[in-house]
Order: sequence, then structure tokens, then C-alpha cells
Amino acid sequence: MHGEYKVPGGKLVVVDLEEREGRIAGFHLAGDFFLEPDDALDDIDAAVNGLPIESDVPTIAAAVRAALPEGAQLLGFTPESVATAVRRALVTAPGWADFEWEVVHDRPVSPRMNLALDEVLTTRVGAGLRKPTLRLWEWNENAVVIGSFQSLRNEVDPAGADKHGFDVVRRISGGGAMLMAANSIVTYSLYVPASLVAGMTFADSYAFLDDWVLQALRSLGIEAVYQPLNDIAGPHGKIGGAAQKRLANGGVLHHATLSYDMDGQVLTEVLRIGREKLSDKGTVSAAKRVDPLRSQTGLPRDQVIDRFIQTFTTLYGATEGHVTDEEYAEAEALVESKFATDAWLQRVP
Repeated sequence: MHGEYKVPGGKLVVVDLEEREGRIAGFHLAGDFFLEPDDALDDIDAAVNGLPIESDVPTIAAAVRAALPEGAQLLGFTPESVATAVRRALVTAPGWADFEWEVVHDRPVSPRMNLALDEVLTTRVGAGLRKPTLRLWEWNENAVVIGSFQSLRNEVDPAGADKHGFDVVRRISGGGAMLMAANSIVTYSLYVPASLVAGMTFADSYAFLDDWVLQALRSLGIEAVYQPLNDIAGPHGKIGGAAQKRLANGGVLHHATLSYDMDGQVLTEVLRIGREKLSDKGTVSAAKRVDPLRSQTGLPRDQVIDRFIQTFTTLYGATEGHVTDEEYAEAEALVESKFATDAWLQRVP
């Protein structure tokens, strides 16, 4: 059995192993990481050999950590990343290169249509009716998009939303509210099979699915990093955040919103951002919480998006794709039956 795991912002971890009588055998670790002392590699191999094949990531990581000699230095990887590679080997998880990818950057649609398309395209990927896809959003109305489990009245100030012309909609993934002002953010959605993140913890899958965008941001001169659970940040603050939804049919939606430009005053008038949340982020004002891409790159929004597409295409061999007429029709029906209804918007009053 063979498993690989690219540590977000780090190195590639590769494992080979066998299963004998319900236990891991013949285990060997390899990769482009750095490890001192040199013979700690043998210690890691010995720690994993003999573990039950049902061992989860924390159990495997704990065994690796306990076997390391005092003062060992692991650079570009961790015991958890070794454990993740082991789990991926045991469940025969595929990698990015095992799929044919499409990139979609189509015409603007309403925020509700973008949300409906997320559900439709995730369902289709899970059902094997569409290739795994990266879609860059475009929209033609201002909106506040709240998370699936957020309280409407606790998150949005209706007077502020009306004053600044923001509609309010609810998405199917969890996480926090995002302010979608025209031409002020970059939002993308990944629709992937669950097998791509098999063997990973939920938290690890966030960083894994956004590693490509960190590479894109770095190519634009931004030293971007991932901050658990779901934030993308630069040296001067938060750039954006991600959210996920996993469907029963095996489709996984992973989408992220990055701030291109931001009016901090509008943000505080439309969203009810409490002192507790701000203090958790170590900041004193909402305007300081998000560091827009425009100020860091000096580039037009469309050039930032072009770099995202170029990076993803180069890394994974993606080809240009489009939302089909059938998919648009299915999404329009879903807007009417779900995303435009008070029942959905008010599901958490």
C-alpha cells in the first residue's frame, strides 16, 4: 500500500506499507522533508510497524512522537502528517493527479444562484456526473452570505443592510458571515469527491484543499499562511476564510472568500461583529481584521483571479469548463424551492 500527503506549506510525506494479520508491516517513510538526527527515520518506521490497521491519526502520531529521540528536529512535516499519509495508504486515497479537473469562470449570477450552483455541482461531482471542478464566482448583486448555522438576527443589522443595499442569503456550509460587495472579494468553490480527502482529519482537509491558493498568493508576493481552522492570512492580517459541506453521496464542497477590497465602516454597519469575536482575533476593530488583496498586490481583481486560475491549472492539469444549461436550470429551481425562501433564511432566526 502506498500513501502520500503534501503538508500545506511544507513537504511531501510518502509511506509504503503492508497489512499482515490486521497490523501494519513493512512500513517505510520517505519524502523531501528534513529530519535530524538521520537515524530518527528508523525510529519512526519502527514506531508505525505493528500498529493495528484501525489506528487513527492521533494514535499513529502519538506513537511516532513517543519514538523520536530527544531533541529530534522535523522540518517540513510532523508526526500528524506521517499519520495522515498512513491513513491515506490504508484507505487507498487518490491524489490531485488522479482526477481530471475543470476550471469554471462563467457569467455573473445572483448570490442565491451562486449558492444553489454550489449545491448542484457538489451533488453532481458526488454522483459522478461532473469532473471535480474549481469555480470562480461572479455576482451581480450585493449580499451578506451567512453560514448555515448562524442566527440571522445575531449576525446582520437589517438597518445597515438596507442602508448599504445588501440582501441577506444563507449558504449550506457552516462558518461565519461574509460581505459580498460588488468587485470587492474573490470567492471560489471546489467540488471534489470525498476520496480526495480520505484519511484526513476534517481540520487537515481544509489546509490541504487550499494549499494551491497559498501558492497562488505567494506568486503574487503575499507570504500567505493557513491559520486553523479555516483562515487564510498574510503578514498584515486575515485575507479570507473557508468553509465546507460534505454530502451523503460523497461530494465535498469547499469554498473560500478572500477580501480584495473592503470598506471597514460598511462592514461594521452591516454585520454585528461582537467584541468577543474581535478579541479572539487579537484586534480592536473590524476594519483591521481583514487585509485586502488590492493593497498587497496593487493588481486589478481580474488579474488576481487570472493568477488563481493559472496556478491551479499548472498544478493539476485542469482544463477550461462551463456550467451547463441543465445545471443552471437545476440551480434556478433550487433557488425557488430553497434559497429564496423565508423558511431557509430563517432556519436559525
